[in-house]
Amino acid sequence: MTKGLPKRAALIVAAGRGTRAGGALPKQWQPLGQVRVIDHAVAAFRDLVDVIMVVHHPDDLVLAQTLEKVDLVPGAARRSDSVKAGLTALNGQGVDQVLIHDAARALVPREVIQAVITALDSGSGAAPALAVTDALWLGAKNESGTIVEGTQDRTGLFRAQTPQGFAFDAILHAHQAHSGEAADDVEVARKAGMDVTITQGSEDNFKITHPEDFARAERLLAAREAAHRAGQKETQGMEFRLGNGYDVHRFGEGNHVWLCGVKVPHGRSLQGHSDADVGMHALTDAIYGALAEGDIGQHFPPTDPQWKGAESHIFLRHAIKLARDKGYEMMNCDVTLVCERPKVGPHAQAMRRALAEIMDIAMDKVSVKATTSERLGFTGREEGIAALATAALMTQR
Repeated sequence: MTKGLPKRAALIVAAGRGTRAGGALPKQWQPLGQVRVIDHAVAAFRDLVDVIMVVHHPDDLVLAQTLEKVDLVPGAARRSDSVKAGLTALNGQGVDQVLIHDAARALVPREVIQAVITALDSGSGAAPALAVTDALWLGAKNESGTIVEGTQDRTGLFRAQTPQGFAFDAILHAHQAHSGEAADDVEVARKAGMDVTITQGSEDNFKITHPEDFARAERLLAAREAAHRAGQKETQGMEFRLGNGYDVHRFGEGNHVWLCGVKVPHGRSLQGHSDADVGMHALTDAIYGALAEGDIGQHFPPTDPQWKGAESHIFLRHAIKLARDKGYEMMNCDVTLVCERPKVGPHAQAMRRALAEIMDIAMDKVSVKATTSERLGFTGREEGIAALATAALMTQR
């Protein structure tokens, strides 16, 4: 590191057993591409820190000794005790800042780490996270299984990630004063009175937990390696996919229509098995089309009574999740509503905002506009509304 800058350490926590991931070895020692999960995690910090300390399970010492240019310390049964062991081993080495990272988040993007480091320049703690955008339910057990008992407000809720960075002395003292388990190091820091800044996380920074997560990681890794072989940045030379969607719903009795997630007052309502949001249906089909995954009817059959009256954001959330699970992210999308009335213009911004929130993307990636059919056809006779949509997907960074 450059002289005059704070001495920085990465503490890679790899003492867990990871039994949910399956396999003969704990997940951090299983292969991912040409190397192991933990090798990717260590490599992410190589040129960003001065010291890398790996906390391993005592039974994994032989495996840990195969790691190059890292310090090793045995961990404990509880994660918080493993972190404390790592911090204690680093104490006395002149470390100013420490980045505590889960080995299972093997493909953490460089910009996520860099954002934490930058935030530490003006604070004692920082950690990456993603805002919660899905609806949250409270569940309760009964004789038939688990039922929805209520909802939880998602305002201000975030999905925590690592690395979680701290001023070294402050987090060491916080862990020394803490007893018992903790959800993560941010919880320990906050109990000690430390402020922790939330930095931007990434969907790529997911934690390998289940067997299917390895397949997702392999896809992401393959996309990165393909871009690297081409001598390009990760945002260049990637796979792009386009999909189109089209939907129609007729008018019936009612006093409003749902269009792109917004309730618009109108003298009639659109009819359909779900809430008949024609714009959202077209966009959902565009995403399925880009993925070559059929249409809404295949994923949510109208013959199934459980989808009667369903809110259309369920379909759109499923489609965008499917895209991300396959290694794609929304580059941009465009929805055109064809109708004489209601007037879409006054609601277009709210529609863009609603779609962006549902898909967890920036609003400037979403276009919603409207046109008439010049009084021609069923839309011109105001018998219903049609919608066309285009979705452009790209492999994730």
